[in-house]
Amino acid sequence: MIHGLGERLHNLRRARNLSQKEVSSALGISASVLSNYESGERTPSIENLVALSSFYRCSTDYLLGIDRSTTLNVSNLSETQIQLLQAFLSTIK
Repeated sequence: MIHGLGERLHNLRRARNLSQKEVSSALGISASVLSNYESGERTPSIENLVALSSFYRCSTDYLLGIDRSTTLNVSNLSETQIQLLQAFLSTIK
C-alpha cells in the first residue's frame, strides 16, 4: 500500500467534480476498482498509475507522494516535445 495515494486520488477526482463512475469509465476500469484505489484497499498497477496520472494531468511522483506538486513540469522539454505531449493528452481525454 502507498501511503496517501488513495486520498490524493480522491481529492483529484473531487476537485474536478467527477464521479467514480465517470473516472473509471474514462480509464476502462470498474468503479469498484477505483473505489478500492481511493480507499487504499488496492494499489493500482503501473499501467493504471500512469493512466491515472495522465487522466488527472499530474505526475506519478505526485500520486506516489514523492512530489507535492500536482502540475507537470515541462520546462526541460523542447517545444516539439511539449506539442507531442499535448497531442497525446488530447487523445486520452
